[in-house]
Amino acid sequence: MSRIGKKPVEVPSGVTVTLEGTTFSVKGPKGELTREFHPDMKINVEENQITVERPSDKKEHRALHGTTASLIGNMVEGVTKGFERNLELVGVGYRASKSGQKLVLNVGYSHPVEIVPEEGIEIDVPANTKVVVKGIDKERVGAVASNIRSVRLPEPYKGKGIRYEGEYIRRKEGKTGK
Repeated sequence: MSRIGKKPVEVPSGVTVTLEGTTFSVKGPKGELTREFHPDMKINVEENQITVERPSDKKEHRALHGTTASLIGNMVEGVTKGFERNLELVGVGYRASKSGQKLVLNVGYSHPVEIVPEEGIEIDVPANTKVVVKGIDKERVGAVASNIRSVRLPEPYKGKGIRYEGEYIRRKEGKTGK
């Protein structure tokens, strides 16, 4: 039995949960999220708890059990607290700034790179070498942060590039002369 799938998801006060067929909706103080789930997974909504049951011990159902429970937990957490991903720019002259809603990155190219955030995603620049991506959907926050990181991936020789906060970059030794 899935350890994550067995655990019930607690619904805090101020959060409304609705289930219509396979469509699951969560509404909270930060916004609303809706998602379609596999029709085999049985989602039970009680007063302040959500549980997920699987119909059999088939490999597909075992995989879906924990995934469904985890996605529901992320939806509930997103509409109450929200999610954020922190990025840092490492390199001489590498900097980030905000121009209206757009994020402008100067990371060693001949031109600045502009990134327009999706709707529901907010990008902050607290310092010129730090970028914070915020939102209520964990999947989309991670995707936007990954997209920003892919503009200039961290390289293994000097460690320059855009990296997640706290990410370890395995360094390589450079060339050696004779």
